[in-house]
Amino acid sequence: MLLAWFTLIGFSAIGLALIIFFQEQSLSALFLEPMHWGLQLLIGTVVGYISAILALKVIHLPWLQETNQFYTNLVQQFELSTTKIIFISLCAGVGEEILFRGAIQHWLGVVITAIIFVAIHGYINPADWRISIYGIFMTLVMILIGYMTVHLGLISSIAAHFMIDLVLLFKLSADKPPVISTEPPAQSPNGINETETPK
Repeated sequence: MLLAWFTLIGFSAIGLALIIFFQEQSLSALFLEPMHWGLQLLIGTVVGYISAILALKVIHLPWLQETNQFYTNLVQQFELSTTKIIFISLCAGVGEEILFRGAIQHWLGVVITAIIFVAIHGYINPADWRISIYGIFMTLVMILIGYMTVHLGLISSIAAHFMIDLVLLFKLSADKPPVISTEPPAQSPNGINETETPK
């Protein structure tokens, strides 16, 4: 929970300082323009939910089973309650979006910011092509969120990020970790695999 608090307060403070002192835009324009905040919330929530569902589809692909197991075990070891999941998702959505999409994206652009964001989260790893597949997908999602910030407003990206984390944390917390068997199929005394379907 300390990391969540740091993300909310620390990342937000750094991002807001960069915006206020080094960018020629007002905070109200960044958050509330060009689209009304209510529409930003609605669109961001819908985009975030769809992105989270697609992310779950990707991570549940058969050849990403080990990656799925790793993240399921990682999330479940914290035994997160509903309140904690909502709080962590809110902290990440607000803090990270203010810093990355609100501040850093101003100088590095949408694509580079998205790549850096995903890489920092450990989803791009040249030594692990499986997690990198998921990382490529998340990079595309972050690029979309980056353009949402430009064309809709920062509230839309905060809402999308919050919804992605919320759905993924709830799902991974509830999932039963996949069992990866490294043993050969058991055989009956007559030499036939017991797991085979009789012809």
